[in-house]
Parts: sequence; structure tokens; C-alpha cells
Amino acid sequence: MLLDRLIGEGDPDATKPFVDHLEDLRKTVLWSVGSLVSGMLLAIPLTPRILALSKVPLARAGVDPDTFLRVIRMTGGLSIAMRVALWGGLIFSLPFIVLIIGRFIFPGLTPREKGAIRRGGAFALLLFVGGVMLCYHVTLPVAVRMILRINGWLGIECNFVELGDYVSFVLRMVLAFGLAFELPVVLVALGMMGLVTSGQLREHRRHVIVGLLIAAMLLTPPDPLTQLLMALPLVLLYESCIWIIWARERTTREY
Repeated sequence: MLLDRLIGEGDPDATKPFVDHLEDLRKTVLWSVGSLVSGMLLAIPLTPRILALSKVPLARAGVDPDTFLRVIRMTGGLSIAMRVALWGGLIFSLPFIVLIIGRFIFPGLTPREKGAIRRGGAFALLLFVGGVMLCYHVTLPVAVRMILRINGWLGIECNFVELGDYVSFVLRMVLAFGLAFELPVVLVALGMMGLVTSGQLREHRRHVIVGLLIAAMLLTPPDPLTQLLMALPLVLLYESCIWIIWARERTTREY
């Protein structure tokens, strides 16, 4: 499988010298930086398309992007292109960076832990894409609408927004949702390794919900509706993790 080749099996009985571990760490950092640079190079020719896509949530909020978004500096276009290349490159390269880091830590894991990571790889990618799609199609239009309403309530006349700030806001939100939706993968992997149980997750449910609300508050604009649009799916995914781990525990007991 591709995931197996990228991560590598390693020799579980082999013990590397400390210097070799440092060399592996250096290679991991270099490969991660190389993946980010490759993602940015991929994003550069796609910058006009990414920019056009970033305007869609604003249009869905009932605002004309062509008149509302403006460039107010001579070097504004270059600055926007660099921001799109950086954030777009990070989004494109993130799955590969995760695999590269996984290759570094994989030889030190037990066979049980390796199996849990393999099974969670494809699931992690699907959840990342799901978080990005939810943010792009649902959360961003709502967030833009709420921010404009707050401006109106405060009596602030907002005739235009600087295009670079808006693009950074959109790409940061999309990346934040994608990363936040990786939580179930971590929990299920820990459950398969036997490091957490469904009972422990139920016991700490209230604390986790509070933590998810705080995370949503930090990662989204300061309006309650947008925060709930991030926190509610995460709570549902957390509950799903409890049931998945419980089902596995029950199957294991039966055998």
C-alpha cells in the first residue's frame, strides 16, 4: 500500500544510535520544508483560481465581491499572491507533511500502534476534506453575514474590505476547520492502541465539550453562531468516537 511505502516498516528489533536519530530528524525537517515549498509552487499558478473561490462565500452572504473587496496599496497584488501561495501551499502539503512525520516516528511504534495509524490514514484525509468543505460552504457565508451585521449594529459603515485581509481570513478559517476535524482520528487511534477507553471518554465528556467550545472561540470570528458551527460537529464527532471505541472493546471482549 502507498501508506506503507511512505511510512516504512523499519526493524522493530533494531536500535539506532542517537546520532542516527538526529540525522533522521534532519531529513524529516528537510522533507517537510520541501513538501511545503512544493505545495507553494503548486499553488502559485492556481492563485487566480484560489482567489476566485475565496470570493464565493462573500457572494453567498449577499455581498458583491467585485465592489466590496479592494486593494489599497501599490504592492497589494504581490502581497495577496504571496499569502495565497503560502496558505494554499500549506493546505496542499499538509497531508504529505503528516506522512513524513509519521515515517519518522513509525519505526519506534509497536505493531498494534502501526496498525491503528494505517487504518486511520484514509479516515484522517476524509475528515480533513470534510472540515474544509463544511467551512467553505456553510460556516464562511454565515460568519461574513454575522460580522457585517455586527458592524451595522455598532453603526460602523463598512463600504469595502482590504482584499489581502479577507483572503487570509478565509484561508486561515479553512485550514483551522480541516485541522480541527482531525480530532476523531487521534481519539480512535488512541482507543485502538488501548491508551484510552470509551468509559474514560464518557467520564471526561463535559470537560472536552468545554475545551471544544474554547477552541472554536479561538479559531473562529468572535460571534456565537460561527463558534457553534465549528463546535457542534466536533462534539458529534467526539460522541461518534466513543461509540466506535465502545464497539471495538465489545468485539475484543467477545473474542
